[in-house]
Amino acid sequence: MEINEILNLSAIELAEHIQEQKVTSEEAVRAVFKNIDECESNVHAYLDFWKEESLKKAREIDEMIVNRASSGTARGPECRGGNRLSDLELPPLLGVPVAVKDNLLLTGKKMTCGSKMLQDYIAPYTATCVEKLEKAGAIILGKTNMDEFGMGASTEHSFFGATLNPKDYKRVPGGSSGGSAAAVAYGGAFAALGTDSGGSIRQPAAFCGLVGLRPTYGSVSRHGLTAFASSMDVAGPITRGTRDAAALFNIVTGPDSKDQTSVFAPKVDLAEMEKYDPSGKRIAIPKQLFSEEAKENFEAISRTGEFLKNNGARVDLIDMPVLDYAVAIYYILSSAEASANLARFDGIRYGYRASGVQDITELYRKTRSEGFGKEVKRRILLGNYVLSSEHFNDCFRQAERARNMLKKAFDEAFSKYDLILCPTAPGVAPLLHEIDKDPLSTYIADLCTVPASLCGLPAVSVPFPRKEDESDSASKEEDAAVPSARALPVGIQFIGPRFGEQEILSAARFLERGGQKI
Repeated sequence: MEINEILNLSAIELAEHIQEQKVTSEEAVRAVFKNIDECESNVHAYLDFWKEESLKKAREIDEMIVNRASSGTARGPECRGGNRLSDLELPPLLGVPVAVKDNLLLTGKKMTCGSKMLQDYIAPYTATCVEKLEKAGAIILGKTNMDEFGMGASTEHSFFGATLNPKDYKRVPGGSSGGSAAAVAYGGAFAALGTDSGGSIRQPAAFCGLVGLRPTYGSVSRHGLTAFASSMDVAGPITRGTRDAAALFNIVTGPDSKDQTSVFAPKVDLAEMEKYDPSGKRIAIPKQLFSEEAKENFEAISRTGEFLKNNGARVDLIDMPVLDYAVAIYYILSSAEASANLARFDGIRYGYRASGVQDITELYRKTRSEGFGKEVKRRILLGNYVLSSEHFNDCFRQAERARNMLKKAFDEAFSKYDLILCPTAPGVAPLLHEIDKDPLSTYIADLCTVPASLCGLPAVSVPFPRKEDESDSASKEEDAAVPSARALPVGIQFIGPRFGEQEILSAARFLERGGQKI
């Protein structure tokens, strides 16, 4: 099979081809690393990758499949935890190259969180979600770049340098999981894990033309995920299609004794996704998230709503006034949690330690001043402010009350509607350095993603499917030196009730299958 044919396969298709010996895992890994060799110097999606180690594992998997096919008794390569692949049924992602965000631990590998503070930190154990990927047979190629400690929306706030958008090198890929999204977008992985606190999976997926799933809070273990905002953090997949997103979700979901916030969540039935019928479905579009000022997104949501109506759904514009406060609620609460979580980085126990200090107070001050970047410091200061005795009641407590109001508003909406439809972001991917000019505007741009995060709800971003004539026009524009906004990806978001992954992914799959009609 030719390299381009391999790279055009979905993660699920590749796993099937490998198991059926139509293609080898080694061929898939080599195809991906060919793209990495060609594109990585321009994009900088990875902080670290392991070519020889990945190829060695791929060859072991291929050998095991051949031996298994011939005798059924061969011993396959050993996974972490002691199991051998041939002792089990063939795993669902056997031999598929994937990437993981660099705030997820992998034993013996660096875990930096995009920060100077952890630039030399070696993980002593593996995150549960990463371990599940390995047990599913995936080959983890490397760790992807991110905004420092997940604080940012552009992947420019990384100590190791910015990641660029493969769709246009003059633009950002979004953040904080921008490295994961960029790697998948240019073919540097078949899928990737990101993490989402306020939209860090969905927004970069939207900017890079991918599918990004934020699972229900607690449905994926946070064990081994470096905390930013503990009440909102969740790991999830970034993929090229909805079926891959569902497959990866099914692998990483489930309760974990190491994480007391983890819960059982129903898995997604991929066959049922294909049968989804929007006829009779009730879909709401909150007017607070639907602005005519963002022309591309306004058009995308308008046409998607019409498409769903034409297929029998009821689509209503609804009023949720509390959404006007969602961004303020999010930044008060997430910054408070971040300031508490990052207090452990003091130069004493692990991580970066400043030199040339006279006493412990100077050690704390100098270590944190030198080890943290500007955006992280900004949020620590805000967090300490809202948690201070002078402002705890009028800031933090009020934000908690407002968060409960937001949850009640969503509960009320889902008592009447099956889904909420909205843009993933107010516009297309911003230009590089544009965000630094006005950080406040970046925070406000999170309006469409933070409500689901605050309420622990599942949400999926899918690319707005353009008609064939629009795709041709966009392709011509992309050939120009500077692609216009019209040629850039636009994300559509479905938000569902808790454990509503089946519904939101099925609706997203329906758009994916019928996109050329929109």
